[in-house]
Amino acid sequence: MSSMPLNSAPQVQALVSFLEHEAQPMIVLDPEYNILASNTAYQRQFGVADKSIVGHKCFRISHHYDVPCDQAGEHCPMKQAFERRGPDRVLHIHHTPRGPEHVDVELRPILDEANQVIAYVERLATVRNASAGPSTEGLVGRAPAFVAALSALQRVAPAMLPVLLLGESGTGKELFARAVHEGSPRSRGPFVVVDCSGLTETLFESELFGYEKGAFTGAQTRKPGLVETARGGTLFLDEIGDVPLAMQVKLLRLIESGTFRRVGSIDTLQADFRLVAATHKPLQQMVEAGSFRQDLYYRISAFPIHLPALRERADDIALLVNSLLQRSAGGKHRVTVDATAMAMLETCPWQGNIRELRNVLERALLFADDGVIRVEHLPIDLPQRGAPHAHASVVASGNAGVLDEEGLRKAVHSFAGSRRELARHLGLSERTLYRRLKENGLA
Repeated sequence: MSSMPLNSAPQVQALVSFLEHEAQPMIVLDPEYNILASNTAYQRQFGVADKSIVGHKCFRISHHYDVPCDQAGEHCPMKQAFERRGPDRVLHIHHTPRGPEHVDVELRPILDEANQVIAYVERLATVRNASAGPSTEGLVGRAPAFVAALSALQRVAPAMLPVLLLGESGTGKELFARAVHEGSPRSRGPFVVVDCSGLTETLFESELFGYEKGAFTGAQTRKPGLVETARGGTLFLDEIGDVPLAMQVKLLRLIESGTFRRVGSIDTLQADFRLVAATHKPLQQMVEAGSFRQDLYYRISAFPIHLPALRERADDIALLVNSLLQRSAGGKHRVTVDATAMAMLETCPWQGNIRELRNVLERALLFADDGVIRVEHLPIDLPQRGAPHAHASVVASGNAGVLDEEGLRKAVHSFAGSRRELARHLGLSERTLYRRLKENGLA
């Protein structure tokens, strides 16, 4: 255990010794953001050899910020824990020896006899089912809207509550559903996908519940349904808004009773699955119109998560482009995108979301003979959304879609509002604006 003296608070020193035996990475902080100690688990996962973090500010180590998180446009768990005199939990992006990573942070205040905060204990857990950098698999993103959805996912994944994923087509609902499964105690069980769109009532019932031999013409053998296949795992009902109204009754019975019968059978079988559902349709409006059962809606929507459209997370486009190109390459020579083409990709509204972006990139790959995607390789009808005025200074090289130093400096000096208002004016998140101000010596 690496630590500093805590002569004024011997009870905190005792805590430091206790944390050394914890398996999870933990650090101890004072009320001035100084790191007082870190346990071996933290050093093993987040530490750098021969470099102690003791005595450094937590926001410098975790975020490379010059100011506390709340002053950089982020949720600061220390501030919340101080005000509440209780624990606070948040999903942050931390700098680690492996690069930026999503980290689930839980911070608890240590109070003295006068109910004054004398220290904090911070527990950190790396999120394994999402990446804050380019990745060849799984969820990828750093934008605030994405992090909000990922944070909700981290909260509900260990529970057994039904999850309802709401979002436009192409926003990655199946990837989110798989992440819920992988973050749950059922991760070793099967993850079974049921595509509810386009299935007739009869076909939906036989696919979901299975059937007995001779149940109908063509039923030559007994066939287990997807509910049986999902035993011990997760059943993902994709596009649940397309389930025929008559079948919604049987689906409700399955969820409420945990039992079902194969088509053509009188035997009642026990189901054992965690339910995740998804739709791009407005289920509440469908309930009001009578096309979706209200009781079923309440059953499946115990924990709704809104998945942001790509236009709501424009800061992630370059990251997604790099990830999708890595996945398309399949281990072959890496393809890059030049700055002008990237700037065009970043200002497209992407009505088809990530699915549309992937299709555009796969088409462009066919023309990128030298391994570089350029503007001429993109569809000539690729739409562009109206960009904020300040985006006229988009750099022609380096990070595409980022204001150059001169343009950013002009924007800072000419804008009379707060930093949050400036970020909104530039079409950036406050956190992204702070990072770019710091990079250009304007923070």
